[in-house]
Amino acid sequence: MDGAVIFVRNLPDQTTEKQLKKFFQQRFRDFGIDTFDCHKLRSRGCALLTVLDPTKAQKFLNLYGSPASNTHRLTVPTTSGKLNYMTRPLYCQASRDKPDKILLQTLQKEAKDKATKSRSNAEAVRPARRFERKFGYTSLCCGLWDYRGSDLDFVSHFQDLRRGNVMFGKKALALLVSPLPAVYSRYRMDFPYSSIQSITTGNSDDPSITLTLSEAPRIYEEPLGDDALTAALNVLSLQHGQFNPKRPKRTRITSIRKAHDGVVGSCFVYRMLLSEPSSLGHVYSLLRDGRELPPSFRCLTSVIAARTSFNSELAQLLSVLSNDCDSLDFGLKFQVQRLAQNGYLAPARVIELLPEIILVFRRSGITTSIEALRKLFKQLPFPGPETEAKVFSKENLIKLLSGNEEASIRERSFMFDLTKQHSHIGLVYKAIITPTGTYLEGPEPEAKNRVLRKYSDRADYFIRVSFLDEDGEPMRFDRFVSLDKIYSRIKNVLEGAINIAGRKYEFLGFSHSSLREQTTWFMAPFVCRGELLHARGVIARLGDFSSIRSPAKCAARIGQAFSDTNGTVDVLPGAIREVADVERSGRVFSDGCGTISLEVLQRLWEDYAPARGLKPTLFQIRLAGAKGMLSLDSRLVGEVVLLRPSMIKFNGSDATDIEICGSGARRLPMYLNRQYIKIMEDLGVKPEAFMELQDAEVERLRQTTLSPINAASFLDRKLVGKASRLPWLVRKLHYIGLAFLEDPFLRNAVELAVLMQLRELKHRSRILVEQGVTLYGIMDETNTLAEGSVYVCTDKHVILGKVTITRAPALHPGDIQVVDAVDVPDDSPLNALHNCVVFSQRGQRDLPSQLSGGDLDGDLYNVIYHPDLQPTRLVEPADYPRVTPKDIGRPVERNDMTDFFVQFMENDQLGRIATLHLALADRKELGTRDPDCITLAEMHSTAVDFSKSGIPVDMSRCPKYDMYRPDFMAPGPHVVIDKNIKLIDGAPAHSLDEDDEDIVSALDPESKSYRYYESQKVLGKLYRAIDEETILAELQKQARDLGNLQASGQTLMGRLWGYIARETRLVQWEHHRDWARDIRDAYETTILDTMYDYSPHPSQPLTELEVFVGTVLGKNGGLPSKRIRETSTSMKEKFERDVAFTVDCIVKGTQGENGKEEALERSIACLSVALEDLEPTAAKVGKLESFRYVAAAVCLKEVENFQKISGLAFPLR
Repeated sequence: MDGAVIFVRNLPDQTTEKQLKKFFQQRFRDFGIDTFDCHKLRSRGCALLTVLDPTKAQKFLNLYGSPASNTHRLTVPTTSGKLNYMTRPLYCQASRDKPDKILLQTLQKEAKDKATKSRSNAEAVRPARRFERKFGYTSLCCGLWDYRGSDLDFVSHFQDLRRGNVMFGKKALALLVSPLPAVYSRYRMDFPYSSIQSITTGNSDDPSITLTLSEAPRIYEEPLGDDALTAALNVLSLQHGQFNPKRPKRTRITSIRKAHDGVVGSCFVYRMLLSEPSSLGHVYSLLRDGRELPPSFRCLTSVIAARTSFNSELAQLLSVLSNDCDSLDFGLKFQVQRLAQNGYLAPARVIELLPEIILVFRRSGITTSIEALRKLFKQLPFPGPETEAKVFSKENLIKLLSGNEEASIRERSFMFDLTKQHSHIGLVYKAIITPTGTYLEGPEPEAKNRVLRKYSDRADYFIRVSFLDEDGEPMRFDRFVSLDKIYSRIKNVLEGAINIAGRKYEFLGFSHSSLREQTTWFMAPFVCRGELLHARGVIARLGDFSSIRSPAKCAARIGQAFSDTNGTVDVLPGAIREVADVERSGRVFSDGCGTISLEVLQRLWEDYAPARGLKPTLFQIRLAGAKGMLSLDSRLVGEVVLLRPSMIKFNGSDATDIEICGSGARRLPMYLNRQYIKIMEDLGVKPEAFMELQDAEVERLRQTTLSPINAASFLDRKLVGKASRLPWLVRKLHYIGLAFLEDPFLRNAVELAVLMQLRELKHRSRILVEQGVTLYGIMDETNTLAEGSVYVCTDKHVILGKVTITRAPALHPGDIQVVDAVDVPDDSPLNALHNCVVFSQRGQRDLPSQLSGGDLDGDLYNVIYHPDLQPTRLVEPADYPRVTPKDIGRPVERNDMTDFFVQFMENDQLGRIATLHLALADRKELGTRDPDCITLAEMHSTAVDFSKSGIPVDMSRCPKYDMYRPDFMAPGPHVVIDKNIKLIDGAPAHSLDEDDEDIVSALDPESKSYRYYESQKVLGKLYRAIDEETILAELQKQARDLGNLQASGQTLMGRLWGYIARETRLVQWEHHRDWARDIRDAYETTILDTMYDYSPHPSQPLTELEVFVGTVLGKNGGLPSKRIRETSTSMKEKFERDVAFTVDCIVKGTQGENGKEEALERSIACLSVALEDLEPTAAKVGKLESFRYVAAAVCLKEVENFQKISGLAFPLR
C-alpha cells in the first residue's frame, strides 16, 4: 500500500495533536478512513496527516482540498477554507513528501489490530457509555480510617483548602490542585488504579470521594508560565482541556505542602469534598457502570481532625522504643516500628498494643514474639467500609496476637532454623526509601557477604536500603519529568541517618550489582572488642583504599566485601602466592584468573554443597582484596593458591578465607536472546535455523499436558518443584492410576510453568540451543592452545570443531566470533578440568576482550556447536579505548561515594541504549552493522563501565529516534491467576473507542505511547509465530478433556488418600497428628512470608501458585522486568530451601537420621492434616493448598519404600 500525506495549514499554535486527530476523525469517517496518523509541526501552524489508502485521501481532498501552494511554510491564503477549526479556516492539500515507510507499516498493523479486536469484542463488549469524568472539589484531606464502636471515621492528619479537580482516567485518577493567585505552578497527584483499594462516596449532605490506597501517590509540580498573562492563559486552557505544548518540564516532588510531607508516606486515605453536591450522581454512575475502575462503596462517615499529628504519634512511639524498652530485643522493636511506619496500624494504636507485645516476649521469648508479630501483618486487612470495626479493636488485636503466639510456639521457625542449618545464610533487615516514605521490611534469609560474616553476632546492626518508586519498581527515566527533588531526598537519606528503634543507621557501601539495583548497605554503630565501631571503622578493617582517587572505583573495591558468597574456606597465609600476569601488546591475557592446587580444591569441595556430591574444578571467588576465578592446576603440590596482579584490587586486608561466589559445578544451558539472534541474522545465519529451534520448543510445550510423563519431564527440565518432588509426584500418581490433571492446583501449576516458558520464547526470544553450553572462561595455563583456539570441556564431553562463541550483552556485530574448539594431549593438566572454556594465551589480542569486552574474573561465555547457527561472515571485533576512571585528586570520602550513587541513579542509561539499539537494528538495512547501531554499541560499552569509571555516557551522541517500534517489542497480555490461568489484554477494551479520550493522559500531551509495526526481520517472524492465547487455550482444553476422561467424581486427593489408607492400613500414625499440624502451620507461615516478602508491593502478596512454581508475575501480571525476573530467581531459591527443610522435618522428625524409622507414620499424618478443611490462612490470601502436595510426595515415597519391604503394590486401575 502506497499511502498518502495530506498537508494542513493555518492551525492555531495552541492546539494539540490529540485535539486535531479527534477533529479529523469525524471528517475522515465519511470517506471510510478509520486509521491515520496526525503529526503537528511545532510552532508552524501546520500538520501532516498520513492515510493508508491514497484513493480515499484523494476523495477527501476533492471535497476539502485547497489549491496547492509553492511552499509548506505557513501562509494565509486569499481563498476561504472549506474546513473550520476553532473559528479558523483550514487549508488541506496533497503533500509533496512521500509517506514514511515505517509509519505506513505502523498504520497497517494498527488497522489490522483494530479489526481483530473489533471482531473479537463485537459481542462481548457493549458500546462504551460516555461519563462525566471530571469533578471539582473544595477541600482535600489526607489521613487514616478509624473506628468508634461500629462507626467508621475518617481521621484527617492534613488538610488543603485550595480548590481543585478530581479526574477519572482509564488507568489512573488524578487530582489537580488549583494555584493560588500570583503563583504560576500547580500541584498534581496521580493515583494508579492498581494502587486504589477502594473508593468510598458520601451523599448529598456529604458529597465526598474517599480513596483508600495501598501506596502513596505520585506528586508533581507543574509550571504554568513565566508571567501572569501566561499563567492566566494556562489556567483558562486547563478549564477547556487545552495545554501549552511548550510548557516546561513537570517536577516530581515529595508532597504538596510541608505539612503534607509528614503524613504522605504513611497516611494512605485521601478525601475530597466535591464543589457541587449534584455531581455526586455522575460519580455514582461512573463508579457503577464505568469499566476497569476500583471497587466502590457508598458509606456515610464522620470526619474527625486528629488530636495529635501523625508525626508526633510516630515520634512518641520511637521514643518509647528507644528509651523505655531497653529489655526488648532489636528484632522485636523493628517489627513494632514497622507496624506503624508501614501504615498497618496508627502509631497510637501500636502504643496501646505494646504492653501486650512485651508480655508475649516475656512469656515466650524473642523468636516466638517476632513470629507472632509478623503473622499479625498478614492478618490485618485494609481498614475502610468493607472491613468490620471489630477487626481493628484492641481486644481483637490482642486475641490475634495471643493466637499467633500459641501457633508460633507449636511451629518450627523455618527462617531462624535455616540460619542455623546453613552457615552462609543470614537474616537481613531491610528499608525501602520511596519519594514519599521510608518502609521497613524483613528480616529475610539471604546469602551472607564478608561484612555480615565478619560481624555475624552484630548482623542486625546492618540493613539493606533500597531506593525505589512507590510501586516497588526502580525510578524510571522520563525526559518530560525532572527528578531533581527526588534525588535531593535520596542524597539527604544517604548523608543522614535512618532511625530504627533508637539506632541511627548510616551509609556504609554498596556492591557492583546492588548499585544497578539502586540498593546500598547502612549500619548503626556498635561496640566491637571494646571499641565503638562506625562505618568508617568497618571500611578501614576491610583493607587500604587510601590510594584510590576515583569515587566509582573506590566504591567498587569496597563493594567486593558486599558480594553475596555461598561458603568460605580458610587457607594458610603462606599458601597464598602471587604470580605474574600474561601480558602482550598492552593486553592482559590472564585478566582475572589464577590457579589452586588439588589439596585446596578438595577443601573447597568439603564446604561447597557436599551433600550434593558436587566437585567443580573452578570457582569464582573473593579472597582478601582479590577477586576472580581460581581453577585447578594439577601440577601444583601442597596447599597453594596462585593470584595474579589483575585479580588483586586492593591491599591491606588480613583475610585468608576463600569466599565462594559461584562455581563450574554444572554446565549451564545456552539460550539465544534477541541481541544474539539479530547479530547472527546480520552475519548470515538463515531465519529458518531460528524458526526450527523455536518450533521445536513450542511443540514440546504443546505436548506437555498430553501425558503425565511429558509433564514430569518438562518440570524436571525447567527445575520446577525440585525440592517438593513435583515431577516425581506427577509420575507416581500416573503409575498408581491417578491423573494430576484432575486436580485444579496441580493442573494450574503445570499450565503456569508452561505459559511462562512460552512467554519467554515469544517476548524475549529465549530459545534453548541444545547444541550449546554456557561456561566460565579461564586461560590456558599450559600455553598449548594456538591463537584462535579454545578448549571446551563439559562434565559429559569435549566439544570439537568450529564453534560460535559470544558473551552477553552483545550489541556490536563483532561480539560474535567463530573459533576452533580443539582437544588437548592426554597428559595435559587441562584434562583435569570440566565445565569451562579455556582460552589461548597466544596472539596479539586475547579472545575474551573481543567478545563484548569480556575478561576472566567470572564472565560466562556462550559456546554454540549447532552447525546451522554458525555465521557465514564475521565482523572485526570492537576495540574501544579504555576509559580512565574519574580522578578527584585526593582520597575518596563517604560523601564522594554517596554523590556517585545518586549520580549513577540519574545517569544510568544502559537499558535505554540497549532498547534503542534493538529498535534501530530492526529498521536499518545493515542491521547491527549500521553506523547508528555501531555508535549505540560503543555508548553501551561506556554505560557498562560507568559503574567503575564514574564517567557517564554522553547521550548527546545518541542517534535520533521516534516513537515507532517493531511489534516484537510491544507489551504482551497480562497473566491473571483465578480458578484458571488467564491471559488478559493489557489495553482496555473500550480504548478502541478513540472518541473517548483519556483525560488523565491528556494532561501530558507531550508524552506519547510507542506505536508498533510488523517487523519483517527474523525477530518479527519468531514473535508472530507464537499465539500464546491460542496455545494456552489448547493446553487447557487438552487438560480439561483428559481430566474429565479420567475423573471419577471424587477429588484426586481424596482418591490418593484412599490409596494410602489401603496400602498402610496396619500402620499406626494418629499419634503424630498434632505434630503434623505444627509442621503444616510452620510451612504455611513460611509460604505466607514468601508471598509478602517477594511481592513487587508488600501490601499485595503473591499468589501461592507463583511461589510454588517459582515465578513472580509482576505488579499487573504483564511482562516481567529484569528486576522481577531476578526476584523470581531469589524467591525460587528460598522456596526450594524451605520445602527441603519441610521434607527433612517430615522424614527425620526431631531425631535427625535416627528419626527415619517413623518417616512413614509422620508422612501419613502430614497428608491427613493437609486434607483438613481449614479457614483462610490470612485476610488477603485465602486458603493455602500447596502443603498437601509436598506431603503427598513425601508420603508416596515412604509408602513406596514400605511396599519394597512388605511386598508388591498394585495400582488403583
